[in-house]
Amino acid sequence: MLVRIVKMSFEPSKIEEFLANFEINKQKIRAFEGCQFLELYRDLNNTNIFFTYSYWNSEKDLNNYRHSELFKSVWSKTKPLFNAKPEAWSVDKLHSLE
Repeated sequence: MLVRIVKMSFEPSKIEEFLANFEINKQKIRAFEGCQFLELYRDLNNTNIFFTYSYWNSEKDLNNYRHSELFKSVWSKTKPLFNAKPEAWSVDKLHSLE
């Protein structure tokens, strides 16, 4: 399983627009083939910084999403709202404790 973490920093005046777009698309992203989990986090101290955290069955599934019309649609509305370059990591989960 692949874990994808994306850090995004937004213009403060654009946060509500981002959140509205995420709300519209979150179920579609989560239902995309190969996506097992999706969460959105907000930094406590820098409230214009957000992270998405998602689980994918494979890198191929993630890449299929990243090349999909859904991603292109979401990203075309999200990208203009940034005030810094987004950062992304694909990682392997080594341990999970509950």
